[in-house]
Amino acid sequence: MTDLLRIGNCSGFYGDRMSAMREMLDGGPLDVLTGDYLAELTMLILGRDTMKDPSLGYAKTFVRQLEDCLGTALERGVRIVSNAGGLNPAGLADKVREVARGLGLDVAVAHVEGDDVRALSFEGALTANAYLGGFGIAAALTGGADVVVTGRVTDASLVVGPAVARFGWAPTAYDELAGAVVAGHVLECGAQATGGNFSGFRSLRHDGTPLGFPLAELAADGSCVVTKHDGTGGAVTVDTVTAQLLYEVQSTRYLNPDVTVHLDSVRLDQAGPDRVSVSGVRGEAPPERLKVCVNELGGYRNSIELVLTGLDVEAKADWVREQLAPALTAETVHWSRVAAPPYDADTEEGASTLLRCTVMDPEPGPVGKAFTGAAVELALASYPGFTMTGPPAAPTPYGVYRPEYVDRDAVTHTVVHADGRREVVADPGAYAEVDPRLGLRPSPYPAPPDTLTRRVPLGTFVHARSGDKGGDANIGLWVVHDGSDLYEQRVTWLAKLASPRKLRELLPEAADLDIEVYVLPNLGGVNILVRGLLGRGVAASARFDPQAKGLGEWLRSRMVHVQEGLLT
Repeated sequence: MTDLLRIGNCSGFYGDRMSAMREMLDGGPLDVLTGDYLAELTMLILGRDTMKDPSLGYAKTFVRQLEDCLGTALERGVRIVSNAGGLNPAGLADKVREVARGLGLDVAVAHVEGDDVRALSFEGALTANAYLGGFGIAAALTGGADVVVTGRVTDASLVVGPAVARFGWAPTAYDELAGAVVAGHVLECGAQATGGNFSGFRSLRHDGTPLGFPLAELAADGSCVVTKHDGTGGAVTVDTVTAQLLYEVQSTRYLNPDVTVHLDSVRLDQAGPDRVSVSGVRGEAPPERLKVCVNELGGYRNSIELVLTGLDVEAKADWVREQLAPALTAETVHWSRVAAPPYDADTEEGASTLLRCTVMDPEPGPVGKAFTGAAVELALASYPGFTMTGPPAAPTPYGVYRPEYVDRDAVTHTVVHADGRREVVADPGAYAEVDPRLGLRPSPYPAPPDTLTRRVPLGTFVHARSGDKGGDANIGLWVVHDGSDLYEQRVTWLAKLASPRKLRELLPEAADLDIEVYVLPNLGGVNILVRGLLGRGVAASARFDPQAKGLGEWLRSRMVHVQEGLLT
């Protein structure tokens, strides 16, 4: 592989490490630096920004990073591609030009637009943005842009676009495009590919060095090597890359605007220290319709958190719930479950548990002082030891996310080049109708052999990574790559264990929900979708972990029966 595109990432979300752009530019050679700032929740946040000031709607931290780093990027020939444009890519492009003028720099700035589809009359929408692909970014780079900012492209498109521009792939180069999508998916969440949020974190070096951000050396055939700059913290291993590959995906078919990726074709190999090769990726034509992220204002929410200490916590919880009931007039009232603390705890905190009440309503009144005042009034008139973890707060607005779909001809994918010229990006023209249930775990699955077993935590040799997909929760489970000769047997055992019925047993909160399990043998694991666990999405969820970030770690802590022979 001689002609390589060396592409790195410096942001996984709006609020990520500010110094990362500088670290990536100074840390080693790059051709392209990307920044991913958008998520479903971010679009809601930006939408609320535009309600206060229509000139906003983009990620302001990106501008501050460029004020420090734009000169360095130009000097080193590194092109910058980011979706920080959010709801206002044209406004951000103008802001970047303003920054460049202030620095005395001559910068060609292009932007990609056309994702805003609010005009299609999605009822109640504050924001409605179709997910665009990477060919608009490719056109901008081919047209000479030094900086490209976009609205709602898919996260992986930030890598697909530069790859198309470098290698000249046609829209029908499905395997190559699929490889670039996989590379983009690995890079998109920043340090999650180098050990962040990794269940095997104890194997990482812990010397205070910040986790490095990932980069990919992408080849013309779509294969790549994932790595990071020398001297940065964390690690790039088959397990850390698998963790990101299984993050927030659904079936074995990963649908993108440019290509449908066969996730069950991906092969990972450790190619050296902090180097993981990604190969064998197959793709087919993309889906006919484009997904749309719709956010609407749902109303107002508030919560209180009560501390219950010592004995009789269930009875204490019953009493305070009864006392507060007359004041709970909100449309939605959710009480958390109470878990009794251990007897004879040696700290007061260890002897305590929390009881949370969350309320939501279209109007602020029922979740304001009518709610919090009633709780405060019980301070001297309720269960013994009554206290709260913090003072009452004012109601806050919340949003509701929902996915929609539009025909491609309803979207005009447009590049506005640095010279002002507008170019409409042609649609692929060929589409595939993909069965989303391909790879679904068969049922019944052959039962494990009847041998002597031991009861141990699932995480004894299984890693996990979990997250949100709208109102659904996603959990990836895979067998640890520790060099054991038992690896293949453990992979088979995990696939047999992970039935929807068993998962409902291990995750009682999902007892009444639909669960889908997809088998990914090449990655040594399964991907699990828990439908509806997060209600109406992150911003409207009453769960204490609304993004399901800790769900996989809870599952790893659950006890399962494992054959003795797999534990040696």
